[in-house]
Amino acid sequence: MMITDNPFLAATEFLPPHFLQAYVVLMILAVIAGTLFDLYHKRSAQFFVQQRAQSSAAATRRLSGAEVVRIATRTLAHDVATFGEFCNPSRRRSHVLMFYGFVLYLVTTVVMVFGYPADPHTPAVLPVLWNIGVVMVLIGGYWFFFFLRVNVVHDGQPPWRLVRADLFIVSLLASVSFALLFELGAMAGNPTATRILFGAYLFFTTLLFVSVPWSKFAHMFYKPVVAFQRSIEEADGSSSLPAPTGDTRCPPTHT
Repeated sequence: MMITDNPFLAATEFLPPHFLQAYVVLMILAVIAGTLFDLYHKRSAQFFVQQRAQSSAAATRRLSGAEVVRIATRTLAHDVATFGEFCNPSRRRSHVLMFYGFVLYLVTTVVMVFGYPADPHTPAVLPVLWNIGVVMVLIGGYWFFFFLRVNVVHDGQPPWRLVRADLFIVSLLASVSFALLFELGAMAGNPTATRILFGAYLFFTTLLFVSVPWSKFAHMFYKPVVAFQRSIEEADGSSSLPAPTGDTRCPPTHT
């Protein structure tokens, strides 16, 4: 087995291909269910609806459809695509690496599991992109975990001190790390190590996707909505916050 081979081929030696397909479907359902539960439990959906109603009543001007589209596009480009809400450039870069690496890793995983189950002729570009995504997540994730977390950088706490807020980053890093170790074990031709590492990979991946209501996973869906609503309120005059004085929400840095 090489880096250009489908990494999930090794799992089909002791599991049927349909197992992985069913597992992926279950994890997708877990994320959907967890996000809906989080919305209900924290009353986030109710808050968003109430906030929108209040801002609409307080608006001093009505936005045109073109203006709303421009705001949505700007929000996607600034707050979602480039994580512009982070003033710290290092924090922004680490999140960009994690986000795009995770998306690349997920997309290629789904394509290989459903499009090429147990197929030794999987196009080489898919495993290569899968590995690139894994490496991006690991670089961005471990960079954030050891050097950029607030409690480590600002509070002086050791990086190994974990709180519930770290559940997402820890389970993400463990999942992707064991994905790479599982692939390396398969490449080494060690069936025992491959099975053990794959079991650990499934465990931490399951933890990542079923822990949505208790981790920051759902924030990936909330943040764009909040950023969009904030921009709408600034544009229609309903915002209770002071008007921005510059081109950025980040305060100026002093050297």
